[in-house]
Amino acid sequence: MSKDGIVNLIRPDLVNFAGYAAGKSLDEVAASAKHPINGVIKLDANENPYGCSPRVMEALSKYDSFSVYPDSAQRELRKLLAGYAGVGAEHVVASSGSDQMIGLLMQLFVSPGDEVINFTPTFEIFRFAIALSNGRVVDLPRGENYSIDIAAAKRAITKKTRLIVLANPNNPTGNLTPQSDILELLDTGVPVLADEAYVEFCGETVTRMVPKYKNLMVLRTFSKWAGLASFRIGYGVFPPEIADYLLRIKMPYSVSAASTIAVRESLKDVDRLMERVKKIVAEKDRLFEELKKIEWLEPFPSRANFILCKVLNGTARQIYEGLMDRSIIIRYANSGPMKDFIRIAAGKPEHTDLLVKAIREIEAERA
Repeated sequence: MSKDGIVNLIRPDLVNFAGYAAGKSLDEVAASAKHPINGVIKLDANENPYGCSPRVMEALSKYDSFSVYPDSAQRELRKLLAGYAGVGAEHVVASSGSDQMIGLLMQLFVSPGDEVINFTPTFEIFRFAIALSNGRVVDLPRGENYSIDIAAAKRAITKKTRLIVLANPNNPTGNLTPQSDILELLDTGVPVLADEAYVEFCGETVTRMVPKYKNLMVLRTFSKWAGLASFRIGYGVFPPEIADYLLRIKMPYSVSAASTIAVRESLKDVDRLMERVKKIVAEKDRLFEELKKIEWLEPFPSRANFILCKVLNGTARQIYEGLMDRSIIIRYANSGPMKDFIRIAAGKPEHTDLLVKAIREIEAERA
């Protein structure tokens, strides 16, 4: 076999697969920053700046069975999540992050050539997972204020349509799709996947509608509101027959014992965590008002924990690099329909102050 022989055996559809562009690590930013400001301020991944409940670390420090595999059937974890979501445990399956669950659902529903309706711009993991299943993405551009076009969605449905995917609130735009629109999608009979990663910040959910609609599936996560991003705790609420299939096809030990402990302790401390959510929402609103004062930025209202902005003068990359130089990380788009947009997560008040100060400095440097 030639030195390239093994490469020639890769699936042809994955030879030029680009992958998902994740955010930079703290170490990477700290190493490249020119003007550190009290360490790195990470506002690129919509993480919780207040961290997880202190109960989590306390409980983990006392756990003495890390040498034993976790429960593959997720019995305790599913009951905990079901109680929080307000549904029966038969509807719930957990995963190592909601992105893993998106991948499982594509494996379950999408065969090569099958179609998935996707409202753009939106969460790029949808496209990533569909491509890995060799499915076809049917992109429908969002309309005014990034609303979805129900009529266009209905017209796009074919015999090959297997799923309609919808991030709600949407990422990166932050807007919420009304429940009336979701009901119209459900009335088509096509399975609808609603990703509610930011539901705790907006307070509106269709989770409890799952037992009523046989084609509704909802994803949620502990990464954002509970400050457990590194634990990778996602879960979905499904019709029971779909939950059964997912339990069959998932990897046996996909959620660790540590993650189960983190969920258990977080749910014992919901009041404290939701107070932090309120702080983040208030800071997001303040961030929006501060960004409105900058003439060359156009911020968009958000029901999540981040703000999307269009850069009206200059490029998004210039803003990104200027903030990186000051150890502040945000997300930006350098091409496509979101070219020259930036997305900034809400941090603590001091983070907002330093961010706005840094943007003003960048503005002065360009003058």
